[in-house]
Amino acid sequence: MLVLLPPSETKRDGGDPVALSLDALSFPSLRGPRAEVLRETSGLAADGDAMMKALKLGPRQAAEVDRNRRLPTSPTMPAIDRYTGVLYDALDAPSLDGAAREYAAEHVAVHSALFGLVGAGDPIPAYRLSHDSRLPGLRLKPHWRDPISAVLAERSGLIVDLRSEAYVELGPAPARSDSVFLRVVSIDDGGRRRALNHFNKRSKGLLTRALLEARPTLETPDDLMAWSADAGFRLDLGAERPSRPREMELVA
Repeated sequence: MLVLLPPSETKRDGGDPVALSLDALSFPSLRGPRAEVLRETSGLAADGDAMMKALKLGPRQAAEVDRNRRLPTSPTMPAIDRYTGVLYDALDAPSLDGAAREYAAEHVAVHSALFGLVGAGDPIPAYRLSHDSRLPGLRLKPHWRDPISAVLAERSGLIVDLRSEAYVELGPAPARSDSVFLRVVSIDDGGRRRALNHFNKRSKGLLTRALLEARPTLETPDDLMAWSADAGFRLDLGAERPSRPREMELVA
């Protein structure tokens, strides 16, 4: 099983005094594309005003430019600890025990606009780059889409895609029977379903934490649904779309 998480714009500072090494990251076939995005991002960071515009930052966010300027020498920490925000606060990776963290390193990946897919345990620096950031010499969507899709197509076993639609566009998961895309919805008194925002992220974080703590053996979407019901989560089958993974709805 592979659980795909979206990144977060907010990152935790600090880490170990060990600089980024692309050779230390999972999914080694992405090394070339990673190096290109790093080169473009670091180069743009030399011009603070241009980077602020590319990242759509306000005056109070100038420190984000400094993060990108220091990418080659910044301290690193595991990706699952680096990200903060609603999803990652609910996941609360620092409080997981050793077995759960080892499981996460093998079965969880985060989709970064800067690094592509990274394993949960991969050491990365703090940075600022989003799916819609505009780098002068590179467009992120066509740059990442085929390499990431190829990595996911080569992965055997169940894929549980918890990414946002924007990051799915940067590398769709394969449309096969053991690949599912999960949406978070609420159901009102009239039975109508609607997508959620804040609780969408929180629910994905709680589900991921539950998977890491239980470490079930799941091979099919049916396995995932059965486990989820026992774990206190409601998963319903969602829409079927041509050339897309089967959708599931997590009812929050």
